[in-house]
Amino acid sequence: MTSAAPLPGPAPLPGPAPRSVALDLGGRTALVTGAAGGIGRACALRLAAAGAKVRAVDRDAEGLAELAAAAPGVEPLALDLTDLDAAEEAAAGTDVLVNNAGLQLVRPIEDFPPDVFHTVLTVMLEAPFRLIRGALPGMYAQGWGRIVNLSSVHGLRASAYKSAYVAAKHGLEGLSKTAALEGAARGVTSNCVNPGYVRTPLVERQIADQAAAHGIPRESVLTDVLLKDSALKRLIEPEEVAEAVAYLCTPEASFITGTSLALDGGWTAH
Repeated sequence: MTSAAPLPGPAPLPGPAPRSVALDLGGRTALVTGAAGGIGRACALRLAAAGAKVRAVDRDAEGLAELAAAAPGVEPLALDLTDLDAAEEAAAGTDVLVNNAGLQLVRPIEDFPPDVFHTVLTVMLEAPFRLIRGALPGMYAQGWGRIVNLSSVHGLRASAYKSAYVAAKHGLEGLSKTAALEGAARGVTSNCVNPGYVRTPLVERQIADQAAAHGIPRESVLTDVLLKDSALKRLIEPEEVAEAVAYLCTPEASFITGTSLALDGGWTAH
């Protein structure tokens, strides 16, 4: 798979620029996976701006270095999340855990490579389990913790040709709810944030894959496939997702746990 140039298409409907919610994470340590770009980078920047020390995890060392240069308080940690023991160790001592890292391949089930299916489930479900497992003892000891799992509208709905991604996100939803039930009496909340299609390189690659899977021009994928069920006909911005993540870390969100916050432009309203 190769990255594609940004798509031409209808101008997005204007929306208000995200306004930062009131959040003070001074003295807290946050870990964000997939932090070198896209949603993860936006979350790392947002939590660092709130005063947290941020462990930024990604296998893209160059991207992490650029992030660290842009934000004081960001500690880059180059790590492949298929190294599950290292992932669990990295999460020790964190107060906020944002499970964001993901990958995607669009293929019919009969053509889906089993090794890729295994890798997707490892990075997007088993690694979050190990990260949560590593973070919880410290969170429990202090009686406070925030787990935010970047799920997707595909954690609530399925789409054809995305068997691994949909399976991983549905599993992440269950893991998040279980962590919420176990952590409720100990000051730890666990929630999912479920965006629709976000303006990231991952979505650009999906557009190319969807075009191949459906046999249609790339220009038609955005309007006829990706946003077909969305009432709002635009991609959501990474910074908008990061504000939702930040909100779930505020004192005002302390009663929100075990839920899924849909940022889907009305997709699941159908």
